[in-house]
Amino acid sequence: MEIFNSLKEWRKQRPQIKGLVGFVPTMGALHQGHLSLVQRSLEETDQTVVSIFVNPTQFDDPKDLDKYPRLLEKDTELLEEAGVSFLLLPSFEEIYQDQYRFRVQEKDLSQRFCGKFRPGHFDGVLTVVLKLLNLVKPHKAFFGEKDYQQYLLIRDMVKAFFLDVDVVSVPIVREKDGLAMSSRNLRLSPQEREKAPLFYKILKQAPSTEAAVKELENVGFRVDYVEDFEGRRLGAVYLGEIRLIDNVPLKGVS
Repeated sequence: MEIFNSLKEWRKQRPQIKGLVGFVPTMGALHQGHLSLVQRSLEETDQTVVSIFVNPTQFDDPKDLDKYPRLLEKDTELLEEAGVSFLLLPSFEEIYQDQYRFRVQEKDLSQRFCGKFRPGHFDGVLTVVLKLLNLVKPHKAFFGEKDYQQYLLIRDMVKAFFLDVDVVSVPIVREKDGLAMSSRNLRLSPQEREKAPLFYKILKQAPSTEAAVKELENVGFRVDYVEDFEGRRLGAVYLGEIRLIDNVPLKGVS
């Protein structure tokens, strides 16, 4: 695996890469969910590129940014073992040479669900993904369905700007108890971790969004939202200081 800390060096390398290129953008603190994206890329393309960049423009709370897990040594080992070809580790100064003067703003879906509670979050996500897609020039880019709203926005942005890349969604990977894998799970206390799987269980089994909100609040979650959208039930909750998101197909709702 070749590691690039410099985007200048990467841009020299990119024209020499042959075959189908797959791309998995991440913020690190990798888990099996991320590795499932990598595996799909390895199966469907000839060369897999992964980026690790903790993107400050998508954090609406500076404390959340400071506390985000950073496990670069472990992440690098996991990616090397998986068979990734290239790892990009860009700096803020390289990605945001413009100091975030230019950004992507979407005026509809990004204002709903998570966007309603995290102002500016999706501006940061869409802007950094557009920059990374332009830098990597992949044939396929892989995104997890846990961040389903994010996936929809990226898919639509790619269409809107005529980017020549196939945006591939990959199913959620869950722990044995049903909790969706997330880097933020590392920050749950033992008691919170024990309670966390109830989020998925209630989201899946509640007969309505109203019933889901009531059940979640009754067992100690602070609920941002639970809503049905495009065949999915989407939800975001807090356990203590940790925000969890998840979604289930509506056909799975009993």
